[in-house]
Amino acid sequence: MSFTQKTLNTLIAGAFAATLTMAAVDKAEAAAPEGKEKCYGVVKAGMNDCGALDGSHSCAKQARVDSDIKEWVLVPKGLCHKIVGGKLAEEAKAEMGGE
Repeated sequence: MSFTQKTLNTLIAGAFAATLTMAAVDKAEAAAPEGKEKCYGVVKAGMNDCGALDGSHSCAKQARVDSDIKEWVLVPKGLCHKIVGGKLAEEAKAEMGGE
């Protein structure tokens, strides 16, 4: 296989991987169901509902530490601010430094 062909294959594979990553991040940032809200910063390690706020993963049960501001769990609307450390998405992003 020529150098040009290898380079082209690498570029195509990279574009494909980037597309999959973006799709995962979009899924992770999907809106909460009616009557629920995403509450960040209150999840025990391994108990998060889905992807991290920073896009570092897109799967449930991937939180590595307790109370990570990037991890969330669905709670009934209005409950998040009643939980110590509970933050909604905009507050969590601000605490992360606008990442």
